[in-house]
Amino acid sequence: MLTVQFFNHKTARWAGLAVLATALLSGCQVYKPLSPARLSDVPSSFAGTSQAAGDSASMASQNWRTFFADPYLTALIDTALGGNLDLRIATQRIEMARAAFDYSRGYLAPTVNAVASAGVDRYGRNTLNGVGNFDTNLSDNIRGNLLIPNPTPDYFLGARSTWEVDIWGKLRNRRKAAYLRLLASEKGRHAVITGLVAEVARYYYDLLALDGELEIIQKNIDFQQRAVELVRVQKQAGRVTELAVQQFTAQLLNTQSRQGQVRQQIVEAENQLNRLLGRYPQPISRGTSLQQRAMPGQVMAGLPTQFLNRRPDIRQAELELSAAQVDVEVVRAEFLPSLNLSAYAGLNAFRTAVLFNPGSIAAGLLGGLTAPVFNRRFLKANYSQSVAQSREAFYRYRQTVQTGFSEVVTSLRGVENYRSVADLQAQEVAVLGQAVSTSNDLFATGYASYLEVITAQRSVLEAELSLINTKRAQYLALTDLYRSLGGGWE
Repeated sequence: MLTVQFFNHKTARWAGLAVLATALLSGCQVYKPLSPARLSDVPSSFAGTSQAAGDSASMASQNWRTFFADPYLTALIDTALGGNLDLRIATQRIEMARAAFDYSRGYLAPTVNAVASAGVDRYGRNTLNGVGNFDTNLSDNIRGNLLIPNPTPDYFLGARSTWEVDIWGKLRNRRKAAYLRLLASEKGRHAVITGLVAEVARYYYDLLALDGELEIIQKNIDFQQRAVELVRVQKQAGRVTELAVQQFTAQLLNTQSRQGQVRQQIVEAENQLNRLLGRYPQPISRGTSLQQRAMPGQVMAGLPTQFLNRRPDIRQAELELSAAQVDVEVVRAEFLPSLNLSAYAGLNAFRTAVLFNPGSIAAGLLGGLTAPVFNRRFLKANYSQSVAQSREAFYRYRQTVQTGFSEVVTSLRGVENYRSVADLQAQEVAVLGQAVSTSNDLFATGYASYLEVITAQRSVLEAELSLINTKRAQYLALTDLYRSLGGGWE
């Protein structure tokens, strides 16, 4: 702390002013503004995509009701948006950010407090106030209620105010940073909505795929039961042995056990989906299985600029970066002098009998400049911390953009690749289906062994299950693409 005393001597007074000015100037030295963080140039199109995928139109611009176009799925999403707990938590984060913004706005206005206070002081006779009060009471002008008692009460009834004048924009920048974080919290809620919509759709398509697996397994169980009946008849006729019956029966039991496993997977998926919906376990209403549905058509990813402006987590990271940069400006202003004003107005007296007398009206105003001089390590440490947080926010922003690009390209290529895989698998299923029919005919006429029939039945089952899983993968890739492009929060 620096203390400067001024004496009547002219030289000493000017020396004190010089010392004070030097101290203030040394305290006003601030760091240079940070250079604005720049994001490296992003690609003009998503790598490895077709010309149509780079068109200006984007599937993310569609509302999720239009994009999914399934009444069962849209009803589930509506339920999730109303009851999901993660979304409610995100909403409360917005309320906290809004409260912080309102709090920061209060710095710009003076604080005025109503005050009613009472106190008492007993001055020693050898103190400055004790001697002064004693001499004052000896004056001919002091009589009655004007005599100063000892101990001396002090009563005040009025208002006191303090105000820091924002001469460097520090308080305005605090408000700006709080407002940016409020906007970021709203984008964070949009990101939660986007993720929630996509997650509900993923579980829904999982259920439709599991329904398709049940249909495939049940169809194959029917085929295999007829095969067991046929081989038993042939055993009675002496054309096959008991070994063939056992092999066909074992295959049937294996397929039936798969049916139980899929049913358990359906229960687990339904419970996971109910948790997202914010409700206790119950059956999920849904449409036809994926086996009965056509594959998705051509997808449109749009341009990367649309993706950057639309994806909520990127916009949130960008706003957080802007807020962190404004925080640095706030800390830089801490090195500069601050102008503080304090004022009071009210009734002040040392006797309650004269407190409401017009002669007790008092008012005062005090202004002063304060600046850090010695031990500025706290400000330097705060500045270094703010700079590090700003750089961290920038790297997090870059990381979010790169992650987003990777997700978009992965999902785009997934939709295209899974389409070609599904086409080939559909042909495989058709061929193997014919092989099962052929093997049955040949077995009935004695031109094929029972092992060839079992192999054909097992092969077509595996091929059909692979096809339904590929359809599921394509629907999930399409859902992930919609989310990664920033769709689903409107």
